[in-house]
Amino acid sequence: MSVSLTIGIIGGGGWLGGAIAGSIVDAGLVEPGNLSLSYRSQQPDRFPNSFWTSDNQALADRSDVILLSVRPDDWRTLEVDAGGKLVISVMAGIGLAALSQRHKTGRVVRALPNAGAEVVRSYTPWIAAGDITEGDRAVVRAIFEACGSQDEVATESDIDYLTGLSGSGPAFPALLAAAMMRDAVARGLPAEIARRAVNTVISGAGRLLERHDESPGEVVQTFLDYRGTTAAAIESMRAAGFDASVAKGLSAAFQKSVSMGKVS
Repeated sequence: MSVSLTIGIIGGGGWLGGAIAGSIVDAGLVEPGNLSLSYRSQQPDRFPNSFWTSDNQALADRSDVILLSVRPDDWRTLEVDAGGKLVISVMAGIGLAALSQRHKTGRVVRALPNAGAEVVRSYTPWIAAGDITEGDRAVVRAIFEACGSQDEVATESDIDYLTGLSGSGPAFPALLAAAMMRDAVARGLPAEIARRAVNTVISGAGRLLERHDESPGEVVQTFLDYRGTTAAAIESMRAAGFDASVAKGLSAAFQKSVSMGKVS
Protein backbone atom coordinates (compact mmCIF):
# COMPACT_ATOMS: atom_id res chain seq x y z
CA MET A 1 0.00 0.00 0.00
CA SER A 2 1.48 3.33 -1.05
CA VAL A 3 2.03 5.86 1.73
CA SER A 4 1.29 8.58 -0.84
CA LEU A 5 -2.40 7.86 -0.19
CA THR A 6 -4.22 10.83 1.35
CA ILE A 7 -6.78 10.04 4.04
CA GLY A 8 -9.23 12.40 5.71
CA ILE A 9 -11.08 11.60 8.93
CA ILE A 10 -14.20 13.64 9.56
CA GLY A 11 -14.41 13.54 13.35
CA GLY A 12 -10.67 12.96 13.70
CA GLY A 13 -10.73 15.09 16.82
CA GLY A 14 -12.96 12.52 18.52
CA TRP A 15 -11.94 9.41 20.41
CA LEU A 16 -12.52 6.74 17.74
CA GLY A 17 -11.38 8.90 14.83
CA GLY A 18 -8.21 9.75 16.72
CA ALA A 19 -7.57 6.10 17.57
CA ILE A 20 -7.89 5.09 13.91
CA ALA A 21 -5.62 7.97 12.89
CA GLY A 22 -2.97 6.89 15.37
CA SER A 23 -3.13 3.29 14.19
CA ILE A 24 -2.77 4.05 10.48
CA VAL A 25 0.08 6.49 11.08
CA ASP A 26 1.92 4.03 13.34
CA ALA A 27 1.45 1.27 10.74
CA GLY A 28 2.98 3.50 8.05
CA LEU A 29 -0.20 3.38 5.97
CA VAL A 30 -0.28 7.17 5.65
CA GLU A 31 2.32 9.87 6.19
CA PRO A 32 1.29 12.45 8.80
CA GLY A 33 1.40 15.15 6.13
CA ASN A 34 -1.09 13.20 4.01
CA LEU A 35 -3.55 12.85 6.88
CA SER A 36 -6.37 15.36 7.34
CA LEU A 37 -8.59 15.53 10.41
CA SER A 38 -11.57 17.66 11.29
CA TYR A 39 -12.80 18.88 14.66
CA ARG A 40 -15.88 20.74 15.87
CA SER A 41 -14.82 23.27 18.49
CA GLN A 42 -11.19 23.01 19.59
CA GLN A 43 -8.26 21.53 17.69
CA PRO A 44 -6.65 18.67 19.61
CA ASP A 45 -2.91 18.63 20.34
CA ARG A 46 -2.34 15.29 18.56
CA PHE A 47 -0.83 14.87 15.07
CA PRO A 48 0.89 18.26 14.81
CA ASN A 49 2.25 17.42 11.34
CA SER A 50 -1.18 16.64 9.91
CA PHE A 51 -3.76 18.99 8.39
CA TRP A 52 -6.44 20.07 10.86
CA THR A 53 -9.62 21.86 9.83
CA SER A 54 -13.16 22.59 10.97
CA ASP A 55 -14.27 22.64 7.31
CA ASN A 56 -15.33 19.10 6.40
CA GLN A 57 -15.67 19.86 2.69
CA ALA A 58 -12.11 21.19 2.60
CA LEU A 59 -10.99 17.92 4.19
CA ALA A 60 -12.88 15.88 1.61
CA ASP A 61 -11.48 17.90 -1.30
CA ARG A 62 -7.87 17.17 -0.31
CA SER A 63 -8.37 13.45 0.50
CA ASP A 64 -8.39 10.27 -1.62
CA VAL A 65 -10.25 8.39 1.11
CA ILE A 66 -12.82 9.99 3.43
CA LEU A 67 -13.59 8.29 6.73
CA LEU A 68 -16.74 9.36 8.60
CA SER A 69 -16.31 9.11 12.36
CA VAL A 70 -19.16 11.14 13.81
CA ARG A 71 -22.30 10.33 15.76
CA PRO A 72 -25.25 9.31 13.57
CA ASP A 73 -27.26 12.27 14.86
CA ASP A 74 -24.48 14.65 13.80
CA TRP A 75 -24.19 12.97 10.39
CA ARG A 76 -27.77 13.94 9.56
CA THR A 77 -26.69 17.57 9.17
CA LEU A 78 -23.33 16.77 7.55
CA GLU A 79 -23.26 18.01 3.96
CA VAL A 80 -20.10 16.75 2.25
CA ASP A 81 -19.80 16.03 -1.48
CA ALA A 82 -17.25 13.22 -1.88
CA GLY A 83 -17.21 13.60 -5.66
CA GLY A 84 -17.11 9.86 -6.31
CA LYS A 85 -14.28 9.16 -3.85
CA LEU A 86 -14.07 6.23 -1.43
CA VAL A 87 -16.12 6.94 1.71
CA ILE A 88 -15.82 4.69 4.76
CA SER A 89 -18.35 5.11 7.54
CA VAL A 90 -17.65 3.88 11.07
CA MET A 91 -21.07 5.06 12.28
CA ALA A 92 -23.66 2.66 13.64
CA GLY A 93 -26.90 2.28 11.75
CA ILE A 94 -26.49 4.48 8.66
CA GLY A 95 -26.95 2.30 5.57
CA LEU A 96 -24.98 2.14 2.33
CA ALA A 97 -27.77 3.66 0.24
CA ALA A 98 -28.11 6.68 2.51
CA LEU A 99 -24.34 7.21 2.58
CA SER A 100 -24.10 6.97 -1.19
CA GLN A 101 -26.94 9.44 -1.76
CA ARG A 102 -25.78 11.98 0.81
CA HIS A 103 -22.12 12.01 -0.23
CA LYS A 104 -22.57 11.60 -4.00
CA THR A 105 -20.49 8.48 -4.46
CA GLY A 106 -21.17 4.81 -5.14
CA ARG A 107 -17.87 3.83 -3.49
CA VAL A 108 -19.10 3.50 0.08
CA VAL A 109 -18.28 1.13 2.92
CA ARG A 110 -19.90 0.53 6.30
CA ALA A 111 -17.46 -0.61 8.97
CA LEU A 112 -17.73 -1.09 12.73
CA PRO A 113 -14.38 -0.94 14.55
CA ASN A 114 -14.45 -0.91 18.34
CA ALA A 115 -12.61 0.60 21.28
CA GLY A 116 -9.77 -1.89 20.83
CA ALA A 117 -8.51 0.26 17.92
CA GLU A 118 -6.62 2.34 20.46
CA VAL A 119 -4.39 -0.64 21.28
CA VAL A 120 -4.47 -2.29 17.81
CA ARG A 121 -6.96 -4.90 19.05
CA SER A 122 -10.16 -3.85 17.30
CA TYR A 123 -12.28 -6.34 15.41
CA THR A 124 -13.85 -4.60 12.40
CA PRO A 125 -16.57 -6.14 10.24
CA TRP A 126 -17.36 -4.21 7.06
CA ILE A 127 -19.51 -4.32 3.95
CA ALA A 128 -19.07 -2.54 0.63
CA ALA A 129 -21.46 -1.15 -1.95
CA GLY A 130 -21.46 -2.49 -5.50
CA ASP A 131 -19.26 0.25 -6.99
CA ILE A 132 -16.30 -0.58 -4.76
CA THR A 133 -13.17 -1.67 -6.65
CA GLU A 134 -10.65 -4.31 -5.60
CA GLY A 135 -8.23 -1.46 -4.98
CA ASP A 136 -10.77 0.10 -2.61
CA ARG A 137 -11.12 -3.22 -0.79
CA ALA A 138 -7.36 -3.37 -0.34
CA VAL A 139 -7.43 0.11 1.23
CA VAL A 140 -10.26 -0.84 3.61
CA ARG A 141 -8.46 -4.02 4.70
CA ALA A 142 -5.21 -2.13 5.25
CA ILE A 143 -6.89 0.56 7.38
CA PHE A 144 -8.66 -1.88 9.68
CA GLU A 145 -5.81 -4.38 9.89
CA ALA A 146 -3.75 -1.43 11.16
CA CYS A 147 -6.38 -1.23 13.95
CA GLY A 148 -6.49 -5.00 14.65
CA SER A 149 -8.34 -7.55 12.51
CA GLN A 150 -11.16 -7.30 9.97
CA ASP A 151 -13.68 -9.30 7.95
CA GLU A 152 -15.84 -8.39 4.99
CA VAL A 153 -19.38 -9.64 5.72
CA ALA A 154 -22.24 -10.52 3.39
CA THR A 155 -25.17 -8.32 4.41
CA GLU A 156 -25.99 -5.05 6.14
CA SER A 157 -28.00 -7.08 8.64
CA ASP A 158 -24.71 -8.71 9.64
CA ILE A 159 -23.25 -5.27 10.31
CA ASP A 160 -26.29 -4.24 12.37
CA TYR A 161 -25.97 -7.38 14.51
CA LEU A 162 -22.20 -7.01 14.91
CA THR A 163 -22.73 -3.40 15.98
CA GLY A 164 -23.67 -4.87 19.34
CA LEU A 165 -21.52 -7.99 19.43
CA SER A 166 -18.19 -6.54 18.35
CA GLY A 167 -18.78 -2.81 17.92
CA SER A 168 -19.95 -2.50 21.51
CA GLY A 169 -17.92 -5.52 22.56
CA PRO A 170 -15.25 -3.96 24.82
CA ALA A 171 -18.06 -2.61 27.02
CA PHE A 172 -19.24 -6.12 27.87
CA PRO A 173 -16.08 -7.43 29.57
CA ALA A 174 -15.96 -4.05 31.33
CA LEU A 175 -19.57 -4.58 32.48
CA LEU A 176 -18.65 -8.01 33.87
CA ALA A 177 -15.54 -6.55 35.49
CA ALA A 178 -17.54 -3.76 37.15
CA ALA A 179 -20.01 -6.30 38.58
CA MET A 180 -17.16 -8.48 39.87
CA MET A 181 -15.44 -5.49 41.45
CA ARG A 182 -18.62 -4.32 43.18
CA ASP A 183 -19.09 -7.77 44.67
CA ALA A 184 -15.47 -7.93 45.83
CA VAL A 185 -15.68 -4.53 47.53
CA ALA A 186 -19.03 -5.44 49.09
CA ARG A 187 -17.33 -8.46 50.64
CA GLY A 188 -14.68 -6.29 52.23
CA LEU A 189 -11.76 -6.32 49.81
CA PRO A 190 -9.96 -2.97 49.42
CA ALA A 191 -11.01 -1.29 46.17
CA GLU A 192 -7.44 -1.12 44.85
CA ILE A 193 -6.90 -4.86 45.30
CA ALA A 194 -10.30 -5.63 43.82
CA ARG A 195 -9.59 -3.43 40.81
CA ARG A 196 -6.19 -4.98 40.15
CA ALA A 197 -7.52 -8.53 40.53
CA VAL A 198 -10.49 -7.98 38.25
CA ASN A 199 -8.65 -6.05 35.53
CA THR A 200 -5.91 -8.68 35.42
CA VAL A 201 -8.47 -11.48 35.12
CA ILE A 202 -10.23 -9.78 32.20
CA SER A 203 -7.07 -8.81 30.30
CA GLY A 204 -5.50 -12.22 30.94
CA ALA A 205 -8.58 -14.01 29.59
CA GLY A 206 -8.44 -11.97 26.41
CA ARG A 207 -4.79 -12.75 25.83
CA LEU A 208 -5.35 -16.44 26.54
CA LEU A 209 -8.17 -16.68 24.00
CA GLU A 210 -6.08 -14.77 21.47
CA ARG A 211 -3.02 -16.98 21.93
CA HIS A 212 -4.81 -20.33 21.71
CA ASP A 213 -7.54 -19.18 19.29
CA GLU A 214 -9.98 -21.60 20.88
CA SER A 215 -13.75 -21.50 20.85
CA PRO A 216 -14.86 -19.70 24.03
CA GLY A 217 -17.38 -22.50 24.53
CA GLU A 218 -14.55 -25.04 24.65
CA VAL A 219 -12.79 -23.01 27.34
CA VAL A 220 -15.98 -22.85 29.41
CA GLN A 221 -16.53 -26.59 29.00
CA THR A 222 -13.00 -27.31 30.19
CA PHE A 223 -13.77 -25.55 33.46
CA LEU A 224 -17.15 -27.26 33.74
CA ASP A 225 -15.55 -30.68 33.26
CA TYR A 226 -13.09 -29.97 36.06
CA ARG A 227 -16.05 -29.64 38.48
CA GLY A 228 -14.33 -27.12 40.72
CA THR A 229 -15.11 -23.65 42.02
CA THR A 230 -15.27 -22.14 38.51
CA ALA A 231 -17.85 -24.72 37.43
CA ALA A 232 -19.96 -23.85 40.46
CA ALA A 233 -19.82 -20.16 39.52
CA ILE A 234 -20.65 -20.77 35.85
CA GLU A 235 -23.63 -22.98 36.64
CA SER A 236 -24.98 -20.47 39.16
CA MET A 237 -24.61 -17.56 36.70
CA ARG A 238 -26.37 -19.51 33.96
CA ALA A 239 -29.16 -20.52 36.29
CA ALA A 240 -29.64 -16.85 37.12
CA GLY A 241 -30.14 -16.07 33.42
CA PHE A 242 -26.66 -15.04 32.28
CA ASP A 243 -26.91 -16.44 28.73
CA ALA A 244 -30.43 -15.09 28.24
CA SER A 245 -29.38 -11.64 29.47
CA VAL A 246 -26.49 -11.52 26.98
CA ALA A 247 -28.79 -12.57 24.11
CA LYS A 248 -31.34 -9.95 25.15
CA GLY A 249 -28.67 -7.25 25.25
CA LEU A 250 -27.33 -8.13 21.80
CA SER A 251 -30.87 -8.09 20.43
CA ALA A 252 -31.44 -4.63 21.90
CA ALA A 253 -28.22 -3.36 20.28
CA PHE A 254 -29.28 -4.84 16.92
CA GLN A 255 -32.70 -3.17 17.08
CA LYS A 256 -31.09 0.14 18.05
CA SER A 257 -28.71 -0.05 15.08
CA VAL A 258 -31.61 -0.69 12.71
CA SER A 259 -33.62 2.21 14.13
CA MET A 260 -30.66 4.59 13.89
CA GLY A 261 -30.46 3.87 10.18
CA LYS A 262 -33.95 5.19 9.49
CA VAL A 263 -33.17 8.51 7.88
CA SER A 264 -36.07 10.93 8.21
